[in-house]
Amino acid sequence: MTIPQMLIFSILAITMGLFLWGRLRHDVIALAALLASVIAGLVPTDTAFAGFGHPAVITVACVLILSQGLQNTGAVDWLARSVLPREAGRLTGMLALMGLGAVLSGFMNNVGAMALLMPVAVQLSNRLDLTPGQVLMPLAFGTILGGMTTLIGTPPNLIVSGFRAEAGLGHFAIFDFAPVGAAVAVVGVIFVVFVGWRLVPARQSAAGESFDTGAYFTELRVPEKSKAVGLTLRAFEREIEDSDAQIVGLVRNEVRITAPHGGRRIRAGDILILEADVDTLAEALSVFGIELEEQKASSEDKDKDKTEEVTAQSESVEDTDEGEDESRARNDEIVLRELAILPGSTIVGRSANDMKLRTRYAINLLAVSRAGRAPRTRLRTLELKSGDLLLVQGASEAVSGFVNDTGCVPLGARDLRIPDTRMAIIAGAIMLGPIGIVALGLLPAAVAFALGVLASMVLRTVPLRQVYTAIDWPVIVLLAALIPVAGAMQSTGAADLLARFLVDTIAQGNAVVALGVVLITTMFLSDVMNNAATAAVLCPIALGISDTLGVNPDSFLMAVAIGASCAFLTPIGHQNNTLILGPGGFRFGDYWRLGLPLEALVVVVSLPLLLVVWPL
Repeated sequence: MTIPQMLIFSILAITMGLFLWGRLRHDVIALAALLASVIAGLVPTDTAFAGFGHPAVITVACVLILSQGLQNTGAVDWLARSVLPREAGRLTGMLALMGLGAVLSGFMNNVGAMALLMPVAVQLSNRLDLTPGQVLMPLAFGTILGGMTTLIGTPPNLIVSGFRAEAGLGHFAIFDFAPVGAAVAVVGVIFVVFVGWRLVPARQSAAGESFDTGAYFTELRVPEKSKAVGLTLRAFEREIEDSDAQIVGLVRNEVRITAPHGGRRIRAGDILILEADVDTLAEALSVFGIELEEQKASSEDKDKDKTEEVTAQSESVEDTDEGEDESRARNDEIVLRELAILPGSTIVGRSANDMKLRTRYAINLLAVSRAGRAPRTRLRTLELKSGDLLLVQGASEAVSGFVNDTGCVPLGARDLRIPDTRMAIIAGAIMLGPIGIVALGLLPAAVAFALGVLASMVLRTVPLRQVYTAIDWPVIVLLAALIPVAGAMQSTGAADLLARFLVDTIAQGNAVVALGVVLITTMFLSDVMNNAATAAVLCPIALGISDTLGVNPDSFLMAVAIGASCAFLTPIGHQNNTLILGPGGFRFGDYWRLGLPLEALVVVVSLPLLLVVWPL
């Protein structure tokens, strides 16, 4: 063993120990490992930070941004309702989600499949009363398992096929990986769904839990084409029961009906008074394609409000300024904010109509929370009281101006969204575009997803202020810092040394044992290195072993393909594991609890199948 090899093994051992210790943040440890490798001369100084431009890092960052667009626009709500059974329990819901992820991963980049379903998994976790991580980790593992079933499902399969062609044996066909890969994927998914998810630590996400502001009361207008038309109020509530919302009033032909009977049928043009938590308001809106009354009324009332204001010269001048404000608002980012009314606020005792919120401040009052009591008047004419919580919508500068003028206090920021069908379609198309480009082999994943981010910025499915906040930067630093360290394992010959040592020492000329050692060694290295790099390192070794033993090289190449795709012990072995590190609130040492038994199961299932499908 050379000195560089000893140094890289020492650095990796210390790094893994610190990761498992858990007292330091994972990005700090990764950066320390990178700097130690640079100081030791294992990583050249001019390429020390090249990992930040690595395609895997760029892909992860872009995927996080595009996922935010799916959440913002309500596309996730539609996908969740369309794909997952509404009455599904934990087993059925998890099976549907993991099964879909595994199938998608077989025919598209598995990182793209994970990106598409990750927001759905977070929603499902709320419905199943689980932490996000308890659904995200099974989904990540399911998409990894599904990727091994076809040639295009994961990069290691393409690398293995390339080495086979270089050896003069030709490329693998697209479904050559299916007999073993599909069986492993099916068994793995079943294990995780029925047993494995219980091994995932129940941790809260890095963003923490949202705060409770109580129920908001809002008005929903039922358009003519809504699915709600013709339903009884009781049936409507049954459809949105998952959102814990209920109807407390109805306005029909400008007549308010308090506590309407559940058998009353909904008509087009009705205004429903809904009590709902702000976090679940989006689901209640999107189920039937209905819209907030205050948003609908905004454009209808604006001309009327302006006509009233131009009765005086000073108000005419004010309208001119407001027209400029509205022009700026259209170019600004529209936000939702929760505001609390303090006792000394100037809006106590006034209504939205009195304050002319739309014309004076260019904002909409969408909902009011008042100590659990339903208002007895229309939202726009409701006299506000100290202690009320307001849900308002408008340009960020307009909302800030309203706060400064009235003395209200903004509550802590949290993700709020109102579904927008048109923007949801755009966000979905933006996500599917890069996935299709990668599936067709037109562009590399990093470039394709970067184009998607550019499109989302131009079309505003992700507000510009959210583009960088959507990225989990500690995860990016972790991945970018460890890529050069993993490269040092390859450049120093440490990975090759480890692989040959295990095969020569343990196999001792037995072809079946050698096949198992190649499989397990590949899985281990894939957990601490990039899976594509692992496949590139092990393929020559696998071909050399098969040549030495005089056996079928396809058996060993397939073992490398399976092993390189099964990185379940760490967050750095596969990009899908890295993606869930922040949203799942995981620590570095959390993955092995489910990953270790799953990797053992993969070995037990795949080794006999390799001997049958690809006999020695």
